Amino acid sequence: MVLSKLDWSIIVLYMLASIAIGLYFTRIGSKGIIEYFVAGRTVNWWLAGTSIVATSVAADTPRVIAAIVRTRGLQGNWYWWGGVRGGVLCVYFYARLWRRSNLITDAELMEIRYAGKPAAFLRGFYAFYRSIFWNSVVLGWVILAMYKIVNTLLGWPKVFSTWIFVVISVVYIFFSGLWGVIATDFFQFILAMTGCIILAGIVIADAGGPAALVSKAVAAAHAANAGPLQSKVVESSQLVNIFPNLHSSQLAVITFLVFILVQWWGGGEGGGFISQRLFSCKDEKHSLLAVLWFNFAHYAIRPWPWIIVGLGSLIYFPNIADPETAYPKMMVHFLPNGLRGMLVAAFLAAFMSTVATHINWGASYLVNDLYKRFMVKNASEKHYLWMSRLSVVIMTALAGISCLLMHSIYSAWLFVTGLMAGVCVVLLLRWYWWRINVWSEIASLIATVFISIIFLMPAVGRAMGLPLLHTDDYYSIRFVLILVLCSVIAIAVTYLTPAEPMEHLEKFYRRVRPGGWWGPVAKRCADVKKLRLGWPEFAGWGLTVVSIYAALFGLGWLVMGRYLLGAIASAVAIITVFGIMKLIGRMEWEQ
Repeated sequence: MVLSKLDWSIIVLYMLASIAIGLYFTRIGSKGIIEYFVAGRTVNWWLAGTSIVATSVAADTPRVIAAIVRTRGLQGNWYWWGGVRGGVLCVYFYARLWRRSNLITDAELMEIRYAGKPAAFLRGFYAFYRSIFWNSVVLGWVILAMYKIVNTLLGWPKVFSTWIFVVISVVYIFFSGLWGVIATDFFQFILAMTGCIILAGIVIADAGGPAALVSKAVAAAHAANAGPLQSKVVESSQLVNIFPNLHSSQLAVITFLVFILVQWWGGGEGGGFISQRLFSCKDEKHSLLAVLWFNFAHYAIRPWPWIIVGLGSLIYFPNIADPETAYPKMMVHFLPNGLRGMLVAAFLAAFMSTVATHINWGASYLVNDLYKRFMVKNASEKHYLWMSRLSVVIMTALAGISCLLMHSIYSAWLFVTGLMAGVCVVLLLRWYWWRINVWSEIASLIATVFISIIFLMPAVGRAMGLPLLHTDDYYSIRFVLILVLCSVIAIAVTYLTPAEPMEHLEKFYRRVRPGGWWGPVAKRCADVKKLRLGWPEFAGWGLTVVSIYAALFGLGWLVMGRYLLGAIASAVAIITVFGIMKLIGRMEWEQ
C-alpha cells in the first residue's frame, strides 16, 4: 500500500468538500432544465472559462503529456499546441454567436439553422452520435487514465477502479446539474494545478535546477536509447527541441505543418461542452472573455508542470514498459506522506471535473434533443428534470463500459480528432455563409465516419504505399486526406442541393445576427444590425495568438534555464495582453 493514513485523510476530505459544494447548488439546479443544463444563463466569464479549463484537464492529460515528452520530445506537443489559432478564432468570431443563439445544446442549432424533417433528423443524429458514441469514448479514456494512476499506486484491478470512480463522480451532479459542475470545477482546477506545480518544483529542485534537469534528461535519453528498451524513448538530440528540424525522426516536418496549418480549423467553432458554457454566460461579452481566459490558461499556464515531470521521468525511470505510467511513478518516487495524498486528490479533482461535465453535457443531448424533441414533447419541467437525472445515470454506465474496452489514451485522442476532421469546414461556414444547407452537414458527417474508418484499415494503407497508415505515425496524412475529401464532398453537395427556405434563414439571421456572406438574407433583414467584423476582431485574433505563444514558450524557456529568451518572450506576452484588452474595448456588443 503506497498511501498512508494521512494521504487517505486528505483524499477523503477532498471528496467530501467536492460533494458538499456540488450539493449546495441542488436547490438552484432543481428549478428546471435551463438551470440543470445551462445554469440559468447567469454565469460570469471567469467562472465559465475556468470550468472549461478544468474540464479539459483530466487525469489523462498529465500522464499523456509526460508520455509524449518521453517518446516524441517537446515538439510532440504541437499535436495540441497547434490548436491555439482555432481556439482564438472562437474567441472573436464564434463565442458571441453561440451566446446570441440562446440554446441549451449545440445539437439544437440544427433546427435553428436548417429547416424541415432533414434538420430534425440531423439534430437527433447529432445528439445520439455526440452523447452515445463520442462522449462515451472521451469518458472512456478519462476513466482509463485514472485507473492507470490507481493501479500504479494501489494495485486495484481495472473493473473495480472503473466503477468506483464513475459512481463517485456522479454523486453531486445528479442533483445540482451544471451549477454544481461549474462551482466544483473552480475548486478542483485550483487543487489540481497546485498539486502538479508542487511536484514539478520538487523534481526541478532534486535535479539541481532547470538547466541541470534538461542536461540530465538529455543524457538519460541518450543512455536509454543505447541499451535495451521496454518502450520507445525520444532521440536525445530531439528531446528539448520545441520546433522540429529537417533531420527530426520523431515529428516529421509534414506532421508539424499539418498541426500548425490545418488541424487548428477543427477547434475554431467551439461547439460541444464549450458551447454549453457559452450558453450559460450572462451575456455575449462574458462569453467572449470566458473563451479568451480558457485559451490563455489552457495553452500558456497549465502544460509546463507536466512537461517538467515528463523530462524528469527520463532521469529516474529511463526504461519503463508503458510511458503513460511515468507520471504516477514520479509521484510515488518524490512525494512524501501528505503531499502524495494531495496530488492523488488533485488527480481526482481533474478527473471529476471532466467526468462531471461530460456526463451532464451528454445527458443534455439525451433529454433536450432526443427525449423532449421526439418522444415526450409537452411534459412538466419536473418530469424533464427527473429524466435529466436518469440520463446522467445512463451516461455514467456508458462511460464505464467504454473504459473497459479501451487500452491506449493517446491512440484514442488521435482517433477522435481524425474522426471529426471532415466536418470542421462546414461547422465554420454554416455561421457565415447562407448557402450552407442541411445536406452539406449530413454529407460531411457521413463522409467523415466512413472515410476515417476506411483509412484505419491496414489494407488501404498498403494499397496506397503507406503500410502504417492506421498507426499514429501517419496521423497527419490521414487527417489531411479526411479533411480535404470530406470538405470537397460537402461543398459539392451544397451546390447540388437547394438552399434552405428563405423564411427560415431570415429567422436565424434575426436571432443570431451573423456577419459574413448572407447576401439575399441580409437584404430581407435590412432593419437588423448584424455583427460587424472589423479590424478589432482580426487584430485581436492575431495579437492573442502571438500573446499565447509568447507566454507558452516564455514560461518554457524559463523553466528550462534559458532565462534571456524566457524573459523576452514573457515581456512580449505581458505587453500584448494590454493591447488585447484595448481591442476588446473597441468591439461592438449587443445592447
